[in-house]
Amino acid sequence: MLLIKQIPVLNDNYLFMIYDQNTRTSGCVDPAVSEPLINELEKENLGLDFILNTHHHFDHVGANLDLKKKYGCKIVGSQKDSKRIPGIDIMLGEGDIFKFGRSTCKVLEVSGHTNGHIAFYFKEDNCIFCGDTLFSLGCGRLFEGSPKQMVESLSKIRSLPDHTKIYCAHEYTLNNAEFALSIDPKNGVLKRKVSEIKEKRSQNIPTVPALLSEEKKLNPFLNFDNKEFIKRIGIEDISSTDNFRVIREMKDKF
Repeated sequence: MLLIKQIPVLNDNYLFMIYDQNTRTSGCVDPAVSEPLINELEKENLGLDFILNTHHHFDHVGANLDLKKKYGCKIVGSQKDSKRIPGIDIMLGEGDIFKFGRSTCKVLEVSGHTNGHIAFYFKEDNCIFCGDTLFSLGCGRLFEGSPKQMVESLSKIRSLPDHTKIYCAHEYTLNNAEFALSIDPKNGVLKRKVSEIKEKRSQNIPTVPALLSEEKKLNPFLNFDNKEFIKRIGIEDISSTDNFRVIREMKDKF
């Protein structure tokens, strides 16, 4: 069984310490900085075997080389983005299987936010580490990819089992929720969710991980092909890609 420790860093990032109890295999996902992770590893009397990088942005790979120097860990990332992942050792692509202790991880290519962005899906552990592709009630900005790419990427994640936990890399949920409510103000379920999120954040309680079943109902970026939703928010239903593009542009201006 995979144990996950969520560590807040910088302004709104999360890095994730992951640990297989059976084999004492340890790793982390998207380490922006090293010190908070080192502190947690020392508390548990652990080394560091692997770093899993979803993409090349500095707030996801900033501690790669320091941690590799200290622990001699292997760095796992996208084969398509290998030149931008510091210290990369293991290069993976769509459908590749990576063994982490006794847990099995499947790699999904989820470009859009960046080209070469990947996600790490642990089916038996009901979780996915998706970096900056899907957020709770939101999705990543399109810095390098296209709306078409992001629709394909989000569709892959949306197709996973409803009970999948979404471990995204930022605490953006409140802002995302306020945007979602601004375009869908009569959605009673969403209103209740926004109140719940505000209460959590007022107490500094994380909203991550999110549950995929809930995201499929409430996240506007997973409803680009939901005709009822598209009609309700008042945009012309042209195609999934165009619908997504319009919603993303609305969020960028929010």
